[in-house]
Amino acid sequence: MNHIFWEGKKIAPSKIVCIGRNYVEHIEELGNVVPDELVVFNKANSSIGESLLSCHHEPLHFETELCFLVQHGEFVAAGVGLDLTKRQLQSTLKKQGLPWERAKAFNGAAIFTEFKSIDSGAIPTLSFSLTIDGKLQQNGNIERMMYKPEMIKKLISEFMHLQDNDIVMTGTPKGVAEVNAGSLYHAQLFARQKLLIEHSWHAI
Repeated sequence: MNHIFWEGKKIAPSKIVCIGRNYVEHIEELGNVVPDELVVFNKANSSIGESLLSCHHEPLHFETELCFLVQHGEFVAAGVGLDLTKRQLQSTLKKQGLPWERAKAFNGAAIFTEFKSIDSGAIPTLSFSLTIDGKLQQNGNIERMMYKPEMIKKLISEFMHLQDNDIVMTGTPKGVAEVNAGSLYHAQLFARQKLLIEHSWHAI
């Protein structure tokens, strides 16, 4: 089983539940339609990687997302994740009306910072950013989400049980692009306007 880190402890999520099209500006930048309902897809534990890959049979795109760790059905810790995507393959699959897993759930398709415990009152204050070689590329916060964390949790629970150690990725803001090998990607997570987590990856 692949692992993430929560307060220094190794945790093995059984699955990663991903929310798509949760920021209007990101929907517009990809030319997609605003959905009538929550868009959900899953990544398996085998999707968790340690390295930021720039290619997996085709060039990869990054999507920076606020992520939550689940315990007893609640969001108890937060981190930042990169949802890596085979954009060309995804576009082909979408045109054919086929599932996205081949473009979204390959080995190494999700990498994460460590996770830090948070109280429920901190969740509305969370914001995150990604810089590439020191230049701001993406930033997001709860306010700009179409579906807020509590609503995401409620809607997921209507059809799927969230198990302990599962991760929920809440969607990406605008600014997605192709991963550049050799560049430095730096993610930060803030709670109550204070830095909670930061992590860097050199793309390979």
